Amino acid sequence: MKILVVGGGGREHAIIKSLKKNPEAETIFALPGNGGIARDAACVPIKATDIDKVTAFAKENAIDYAVVAPDDPLVLGLVDRLEELGIPCFGPRKNAAIIEGSKVFSKNLMKKYGIPTAKYEVFTDAAEALSYVESCPLPTVVKADGLALGKGVLICMNREEARSAVRSIMMDHQFGKSGDQIVIEEFLEGPEVSVLSFTDGETVVPMISSMDHKRAGDHDTGLNTGGMGTIAPNPYYTEKVAKRCMDEIFLPTIRAMKAEGRTFKGCLYFGLMITKDGPKVIEYNCRFGDPETQVVLPLLESDLLTVMQAVTNGTLADTEVRFSNKHAACVIMASKGYPVHYEKGFEMDIPEALSDRVYIAGAKLSEGRLLTDGGRVLGVTEVADSLPEAIEKAYDDVKKISFENAYFRTDIGARALQAVKGA
Repeated sequence: MKILVVGGGGREHAIIKSLKKNPEAETIFALPGNGGIARDAACVPIKATDIDKVTAFAKENAIDYAVVAPDDPLVLGLVDRLEELGIPCFGPRKNAAIIEGSKVFSKNLMKKYGIPTAKYEVFTDAAEALSYVESCPLPTVVKADGLALGKGVLICMNREEARSAVRSIMMDHQFGKSGDQIVIEEFLEGPEVSVLSFTDGETVVPMISSMDHKRAGDHDTGLNTGGMGTIAPNPYYTEKVAKRCMDEIFLPTIRAMKAEGRTFKGCLYFGLMITKDGPKVIEYNCRFGDPETQVVLPLLESDLLTVMQAVTNGTLADTEVRFSNKHAACVIMASKGYPVHYEKGFEMDIPEALSDRVYIAGAKLSEGRLLTDGGRVLGVTEVADSLPEAIEKAYDDVKKISFENAYFRTDIGARALQAVKGA
């Protein structure tokens, strides 16, 4: 069986490692992949967003199944194009991927169908938005409507920050056309939880919950990043909370999308805030999260390819999706200076004994040497019977890996450990 995985980061590496466990996965292509993924898949230097070249490659190589992992090609309609060629895919079509592609769409969807989320206003005119922030409650959150590499959400503690956010997004076009519309919403408080889910448009099966660490520095200081580490399961996601989420958020969302003629098939990511009034949606993603995937998939005991095909075929209700009751921790090793300015091109030394637990995000091969080639370079994941043990093992692994200008947070999982102690 020839499988195509579109994307080239740590998330895709985790997906590929899981898919490889199925003996039917004879050949896996990664477009574009990276130097680290190259040891687990055949990497082809075609950008994930080059829809024409990706579809041409899939046709020429008689791909049997495709997994479209990143948000951009999903929102651009890559799944639609591949399906037109008769290639079954894991991932939503363009009209369903809009749930991440437009925050205005997703907020209006939640409002229409009574799905709990923050109160909000939508603006297409900068002057009106600037007028609104002069009197809105503080803190407030300003969001670019479209995709913005995970950087289009600005938390504003005072009016000057809110004015600056509006100007940078709508007037300075910091995120291009993604900022033509903005959402200004109330600031929610409470622990955050990430829940990835498999869904075939009828059935929804939540995966193990996780906790991401977005800030660059220890103790949640510094700039927002793509994620500096994660743990699973999230201690704030109790059985009681999980039931409320299923009844009030997960199923209503799937049913709302179907009612809108936008049936969602693939991985739907729920970014949640557990407020004093109960769980509320912060955001939807139309794909696996990164680095959440790097702790969730190592805990999946069922075969990933089988589950993905059930999603595609609409048979998820008849398919067992089983997760381990263990704990996982992932620590991201980044280039010093990320997410702003950083150097790359440094040789990486990763012990062979750790290779099955390391997910490469930003690396290239040069004359047989693996060199750093991104802000987030790799993630190290460990699974153990307890969270403290998983965290300790992950950091022990980090100490064995080296490259110049390596940087990592030293407190991944600390908040979760505090929650466990306080429970």
